[in-house]
Amino acid sequence: MLWRGRRESQNVDDRRGMGASAGGIGIIGVLCVLAVGYFFGIDISPIMSSFQGQQSTEQRELTAEEQELGQFASVVLADTEEVWGRVLSEQTGIQYTNPQMVLFSGAVQSACGGASAAMGPFYCPNDQKLYLDTDFFKIMQQKMGAGGDFAFAYVIAHEVGHHVQNLTGILGETMKLRQQTDEVTANRISVLTELQADCFAGIWGRQASDQFGTIEDGDIEEAINAAAAVGDDTLMKDAGRAVRPESFTHGSAQDRMAWFKRGFSTGQLAECNTFKEVGM
Repeated sequence: MLWRGRRESQNVDDRRGMGASAGGIGIIGVLCVLAVGYFFGIDISPIMSSFQGQQSTEQRELTAEEQELGQFASVVLADTEEVWGRVLSEQTGIQYTNPQMVLFSGAVQSACGGASAAMGPFYCPNDQKLYLDTDFFKIMQQKMGAGGDFAFAYVIAHEVGHHVQNLTGILGETMKLRQQTDEVTANRISVLTELQADCFAGIWGRQASDQFGTIEDGDIEEAINAAAAVGDDTLMKDAGRAVRPESFTHGSAQDRMAWFKRGFSTGQLAECNTFKEVGM
């Protein structure tokens, strides 16, 4: 992905040097966050333990690697602003408003509550912000076998996809439905929500390729590999757990890859209706 030297977003709140406490929430806090049900992030806690650091409240200077990852994330966010600012209006008549991206280390507070890095990236509809600990990219590369800059861009584009869902009213409706139904059905609605965000990420990839010409050979394969790496069945297997489809909240590796591909091949929001099967 050709990203260096390109426009960075002005909608980035970088809190990584502010002394958040890595690992400070602990397992009870993580479970409480999961119970809230506001987040549609990736629960990577089963494979996160070796990356949990010691608690720290001291401010620090960002490393050169962290600075570069921050610049990368800012460029990707800028690309999503330009793509969705055009596409959402053209295809739905809805005006796109830019979300803010919060970069953090270890733990963070949002309008949806507190969260730790073990939750993975997430979007909070209450403040229309996406939250990202850039160390997640290291986890993708070292623990998940899903490295590469476009794989990392897919993660950001997926969370922006939830913002698009929020602007169109889809996210609010799915959250309401999940609260009104049984656990298995609620999980299924969550899966359909996540798969649609994957499809929206594919739309971004297609439109960004056409608009900016920044996608290189192998980039799409990186994103598809990343989609497979964060499939529920993949994460369950990697954690040594039995694969239970009724417990899926994000979708299987196969489904996540398929919906990203659909978004990329069509570039159309109308082709991302994952909810047809439940009549939404």
